[in-house]
Amino acid sequence: MLAKTLYGLEEILASELRKLGASKVEIGTRNVSFEGDTGFMYKANLCCRTAIKILKPITSFNVFTEADIYKKVYSIPWEKYMDVDGSLAVDATVFSDKFTHSKYIALKTKDAIVDRFRDNEGRRPDVDLDHPTLRVNIHIDRNICTLSLDSSGQSLHKRGYKVATTMAPINEVLAAGMVMLAGWSGQCDLLDPMCGSGTILTEAAMIACNIPPNLNRDEFAFENWPDFDVDLYEVIENAALKKIRDFHYKIQGFDMEGDVVQKAKENIKSANLQEFISVKKQDFFESKKETERSLFIIFNPPYDERLQVDAEKLYSSIGTTLKHNYPGTQAWIITSNMEALKHVGLRPSRRIKLFNGKLESKLVRYDMYEGSKKAKKNNY
Repeated sequence: MLAKTLYGLEEILASELRKLGASKVEIGTRNVSFEGDTGFMYKANLCCRTAIKILKPITSFNVFTEADIYKKVYSIPWEKYMDVDGSLAVDATVFSDKFTHSKYIALKTKDAIVDRFRDNEGRRPDVDLDHPTLRVNIHIDRNICTLSLDSSGQSLHKRGYKVATTMAPINEVLAAGMVMLAGWSGQCDLLDPMCGSGTILTEAAMIACNIPPNLNRDEFAFENWPDFDVDLYEVIENAALKKIRDFHYKIQGFDMEGDVVQKAKENIKSANLQEFISVKKQDFFESKKETERSLFIIFNPPYDERLQVDAEKLYSSIGTTLKHNYPGTQAWIITSNMEALKHVGLRPSRRIKLFNGKLESKLVRYDMYEGSKKAKKNNY
């Protein structure tokens, strides 16, 4: 199988798959290939925090012309995978000098599949781009064409808990990946001081409690497959639920806008995580660390891309607040505004390249020591 992910999260996803029990795990660019049985395919969809799709390849072949694609796709026994009364959608990804238009390749693939049904059964399945019975993925790399069944359906970042959205929300897979890259797994308190719709908070709570991230989803594409084994899926789901653990620290979110705080609370309640997360209306720049305990701060401040802000002033204030008000803290910020980042005025100890949507971004770590850095080192 092939798990697709976001740039920079490949190692995290590979680690997740290994821990879940995958074999032959190999890292690619924005993807990880692996082996597992049908039950593992169900488990990967339910439990992988940093996967966007889980694809199940059914065949691959060489192609040199568009006629090759049509002929080879037509020859596959699609009646094994769907019924003529079902519906179909095709996604295409193309990296080739010979084939350049992915939408055209998707169209040729769809034509070949529906023509086979029409020739064999006298009628053809419908096309449904939103909720098809079968979603097919065609991937062309130079002359190698791979056809896969999309076992996920809608992108796995659509967890099912988000009932209220705000401006510039962060993708759930990216939020989970950031928390995991930061090395936080529930070992101390966590704060998102600009929490927006509460995505980072929600993903962090699910990580801390080991709750399967896609437990709240309405469905996965594999549930529409002819060979879907509902009993096996329930066994997988129950086994995952038994691994949920207690969490004994605090997860907290701030936002300056009361209506945004309300939306975050709605999403957290939708995910059944209000027991672990508190959100309040609070200006981060007028806040202080509340306890002597260790604290992780992880946040996604405005970039000045979709939210109009004075970025230089904002980032300068972030640096000042962290330095003076949050000793004994590890702070992580994701941003695409590299110029504004210079105004934080703190030296980062790590920089990780990621993409937030199409924006090239950096996930940056700052260490706020209790007292001097030298004293801190002497205590280790």
